[in-house]
Amino acid sequence: MADIIVLDDVIDAGVLIKRILERKGHGVTVFTEEEEALTHIGKAKPDMAILDIKLKKMTGVEVLEEIKKRSPATRVIMLTGYPTLETARESVRLGACEYCVKPIDKDELERKVAEALENA
Repeated sequence: MADIIVLDDVIDAGVLIKRILERKGHGVTVFTEEEEALTHIGKAKPDMAILDIKLKKMTGVEVLEEIKKRSPATRVIMLTGYPTLETARESVRLGACEYCVKPIDKDELERKVAEALENA
């Protein structure tokens, strides 16, 4: 299955996503620090990154831009508890393939991850 990273400033949110996706057979690594996640992406080139929009030092959109520079093939799904059309458009323009709204719906997350990986 896929190698996936999750970047969320709230560790519990990342752990929840990890549990959901590991049940589907994916390998999931959770990060709360942007720099650590970006370093990992540069080395490991994961299949997918799931990014929260609101992070500690950068925005999820800024991290998305960096991911696409370091690992262009990595598929990206954006997460937010504060959805706006502007953020969604910017994310898609920069290469995100999906956009999920918190609180996480397990079935929706599983479906969007599967679809994004199929269309890789």
